[in-house]
Amino acid sequence: MNDIADHGVRFGRIAPMLPVSDMTKAEAFYAEILGFTKVFENGTPVGFMILKRDAAELHLSLQPQHKAADFNVAHLLVDDAEALFLRCKAAGLRIIKGLKDKDYGLRAFVFEDPDGNRIDVGQIIERTTLQVDR
Repeated sequence: MNDIADHGVRFGRIAPMLPVSDMTKAEAFYAEILGFTKVFENGTPVGFMILKRDAAELHLSLQPQHKAADFNVAHLLVDDAEALFLRCKAAGLRIIKGLKDKDYGLRAFVFEDPDGNRIDVGQIIERTTLQVDR
């Protein structure tokens, strides 16, 4: 830990907050395509939702005028990037960067959700693995 910032407070999880223009559509995408489960919602209409899958947690915020950024807004670490890559392709998602083994030890790709939020997916791999574009 950094001694300069040692203020005695222990941090817990931090979860990305993704803006979505249609909460029902976003929930369906994350549940049906990625397998997340809704664990909390708030508001009428629902303006905030928490989704979970395994150790991953994602917060959705209703922003009807949302315009997507042109950079990655979240990083998702998985145990099989290729399987998720194939799932995303089969679902017709826009793939921003194809599946590739990176020299820093990740197999990675980037996709967009239905609201254009870019999610960077990575799997830790051995650095000796061949570099392959898919």
